[in-house]
Amino acid sequence: MAPSFDWWAKESHRGTPVVVKMENPTWSMVELEGPSDDDFLLDGSTKLNRDKGRGKNAKQLTWVLLLKAHKAAGCLTSIASAMFGLAAAVRRRVAAGRTDTITDADNENQTVRTRFYSCIKVFLWLSVLLLGFEVAAYFKGWHFGAPHLQLQYLLATPLGVKGLFDSLYSRWVLIRVEYLAPPLQFLANACILLFLVQSLDRLVLCLGCFWIKFKKIKPVPKEGSSDLESGDKSSNGFFPMVLVQIPMCNEKEVYQQSIAAVCNLDWPKANLLIQVLDDSDDPITQLLIKEEVHKWQQEGANIIYRHRVIRDGYKAGNLKSAMNCSYVKDYEFVTIFDADFQPAPDFLKRTVPHFEDNDELGLVQARWSFVNKDENLLTRLQNINLCFHFEVEQQVNGVFINFFGFNGTAGVWRIKALEDAGGWLERTTVEDMDIAVRAHLHGWKFIFLNDVECQCELPESYEAYRKQQHRWHSGPMQLFRLCLPAIIRSKISIWKKFNLIFLFFLLRKLILPFYSFTLFCIILPMTMFIPEAELPAWVVCYIPATMSFLNILPSPKSFPFIVPYLLFENTMSVTKFNAMISGLFQLGSAYEWVVTKKSGRSSEGDLVSLVEKEPKQPHRVVSVPNLGEMEEQILEKEEKDSLKKKKKKHNRIYTKELALAFLLLTASARSLLSAQGIHFYFLLFQGISFLLVGLDLIGEQVE
Repeated sequence: MAPSFDWWAKESHRGTPVVVKMENPTWSMVELEGPSDDDFLLDGSTKLNRDKGRGKNAKQLTWVLLLKAHKAAGCLTSIASAMFGLAAAVRRRVAAGRTDTITDADNENQTVRTRFYSCIKVFLWLSVLLLGFEVAAYFKGWHFGAPHLQLQYLLATPLGVKGLFDSLYSRWVLIRVEYLAPPLQFLANACILLFLVQSLDRLVLCLGCFWIKFKKIKPVPKEGSSDLESGDKSSNGFFPMVLVQIPMCNEKEVYQQSIAAVCNLDWPKANLLIQVLDDSDDPITQLLIKEEVHKWQQEGANIIYRHRVIRDGYKAGNLKSAMNCSYVKDYEFVTIFDADFQPAPDFLKRTVPHFEDNDELGLVQARWSFVNKDENLLTRLQNINLCFHFEVEQQVNGVFINFFGFNGTAGVWRIKALEDAGGWLERTTVEDMDIAVRAHLHGWKFIFLNDVECQCELPESYEAYRKQQHRWHSGPMQLFRLCLPAIIRSKISIWKKFNLIFLFFLLRKLILPFYSFTLFCIILPMTMFIPEAELPAWVVCYIPATMSFLNILPSPKSFPFIVPYLLFENTMSVTKFNAMISGLFQLGSAYEWVVTKKSGRSSEGDLVSLVEKEPKQPHRVVSVPNLGEMEEQILEKEEKDSLKKKKKKHNRIYTKELALAFLLLTASARSLLSAQGIHFYFLLFQGISFLLVGLDLIGEQVE
């Protein structure tokens, strides 16, 4: 029962019992005094009783305030313990000495990584040197209240009157004004222009999404749409031949869930074939997956196991090899699910009917949903990004221009469209975007279904997320260099060429990471040390906050994380910028494919299907493989793993993010001298964000 603060209200409420329940389990329920018999006397002693009642209510209020104070003290204790835990984690990171150079040495071009890190270190040391110089000038009496210093005062005062330090600082100010501020201001204005163009593009996308919601625009099949909406499985007679492919590579955490979900798809068995495309180089994982496939075959599922000996081309090579099988010619559509995806049983019945009597349709893409979106802060922030991507970007592009980038999974392709576009190519690490662009150039249309979801996992560690984002942002730049001549020569309309070149590639794949990193991580700190070049407050605060608000609208439950989301997006710009440069100039790290680490979390759909499963259908959700025949291999594997303890999962220190953290914190200290409030707070919190990410404190924590 909530505590009452209405002791000053009408007399009818006076003396009401108050019960306060403490949230701390070590406290019991406290019942305060209720009304006594004296409260009901109507004699001349009413005034005296009223005074007694007021005294009791005052006592009740005192108890409530004391309990509130105890609760506040408990919160402070929790914050203190959290800070001690954070300090202990930082101490462990520093003591372990594991940095990203150990992990990335094999996966990233070492020369490029070293040069990029060296540039950041140069900026950091220069900022520290300038900060010391500026602090000394501040104590010498120089005024920093306004960004523009009074040059007339500097020129009017003879140099001989000044001391050595004042002379040096005067010359430094003149150098700033004459040589450094103009090019920096020009670069800042250019980045601001790009920022405004990109913000306008995002605003237009949001308006398009609002229009779709307002008009209730939704793709429906040309025929049988009412049957599809009602969920009547027998009324819709469109059951073409469908091939389902599950490419995987060393993903023993999730193979059972994905195979079980696909084998439970509600589709005629005679018209469905499932290919498990295993590229694992671990023999134990191969045997486990093969055993799982064999058990589903015994239960009547039309499923086959394929393993490549020569693993060329990563996922694209795996899919290309599977499409070359002779029996594929008997199938009209192909559905692709990554190893961690778990489609609902009615997935095919809600996607394939859109192809009926629609010969121009080449792809139907479903939306992703995430089983671990609330696991930690990192997964919550990823959920915000991907919700905006699907509900706004994919849906708007699908409704208005019938084109968007294929997400690589949870989509149904017309096999004829794949063949017309040239099939899967191994030339980039974004084979899904590659095939979508080539199909679009050949005139095929795409449909995005926002109401059809397929459950999957989000990376829970920053290391896995960082590698995923590097691949997602280097691949598009590779593809842009390769596809630009084909786009120019294609027969599509000028508007579609403009959309592909400027909006799809340049604005959303190149300009976005470029200005995010350059403007907020380089130019903004430099303007603190060169105050003659200015960044307006609306660039630093108001527009980014507005864009973050728009980004978070598709996931309204994430509104409490709007500030961490804004800071984290700027923090990730260093990884995205590095990846963009690698892909654009074809550096070594742009061609590396790293499989995103999975945790193997079960979805709610698995549990529901297990409970609601009909006894007539002996489908299993998971199975326990028979390891009797694998005992020797498992023992050998354990011996090998014991010799590779250094490869165990652990948190690391990320040097680039850490260097940028100190750069931004140094710039925030300099901004205090100029009394720039908004700039100071932005640099301070952005520096703290980089610090937390650099110490790997945002994602999964490994003890």
